[in-house]
Amino acid sequence: MATKKETGTKAYKCRSCGRVTTEKGHLCDPQPVKWTYTCEYCGRMVSNPRHVCKPKVTAFNYVCSACGRVATGKEELCRPAKIRG
Repeated sequence: MATKKETGTKAYKCRSCGRVTTEKGHLCDPQPVKWTYTCEYCGRMVSNPRHVCKPKVTAFNYVCSACGRVATGKEELCRPAKIRG
């Protein structure tokens, strides 16, 4: 999950790699973005609210046997099944 916030300062997203930063000079093809999101797992600033980072992926323990959605807790799914690994 990511928390949405309107950028008070200017934020940019690289059109080539997708990285988001407030430092325009650190990107090869910067494009301004109005909204940024902060990942609750890794703390990175991202432009996509559906951002999935490695710490979040390792926290997934359940998959919905009906739709295939993954979650960290079984209460988040309608038909949870434990992920084997």
